Amino acid sequence: MMAEQITKLRESLMTPNDPAAPDPFAFDALVGKANASVAGKRGPAPVHLWNPPFCGNIDMRIARDGTWFYNQSPIGRLPMVQLFSSILRRDGEDYFLVTPVEKVGIIVDDAPFLAIRMRMEAEKLIFTTNVEDDVEADQLHPLRFEIEAGGGLKPYILVRDNLWALVKRALFYDLVALGETRDVDGVAMFGVTSHGTFFAMATAAEIEAL
Repeated sequence: MMAEQITKLRESLMTPNDPAAPDPFAFDALVGKANASVAGKRGPAPVHLWNPPFCGNIDMRIARDGTWFYNQSPIGRLPMVQLFSSILRRDGEDYFLVTPVEKVGIIVDDAPFLAIRMRMEAEKLIFTTNVEDDVEADQLHPLRFEIEAGGGLKPYILVRDNLWALVKRALFYDLVALGETRDVDGVAMFGVTSHGTFFAMATAAEIEAL
């Protein structure tokens, strides 16, 4: 990437009138390595094939609403978020940005992606994430539903390689509207079907109680 382009990317990291500024040298290095890792490739980088040394944690966080922060300042430009998300990997319960030469830890509050739109096409549920990836719910990209601490359900869809997207609350109600009750091992379960696969949300009685 040209030096001028890197400078513009660094400046775009900051929100307008934000007096805070990240370390430009660390950020430039991270951008350069991330860009080199995905150069000439379509889609995410093959981070599962790389085993670089761990170089510590950096002050980068993905909030529950999908916003990426660097040095506590939001990354406001989608191309930047897409660049970093393309080198994201999850090992166990921890998240890292991985290039062929280094691996750095970041914080993820809930899930690394947020499903912000949903549509049904030919009996397939298709979700669009905050980084503009389309994911079809199927056996390889299942939906799962977790009980929230205060009650209710949180839906997730698997995007890739143990990286999940939290489905926006508004879309949960759309999923319920598409749902049906089926007998699963003798229990009436409520869920949705996509690609011929039934994804159970909860028992029919629990859904009625929500």
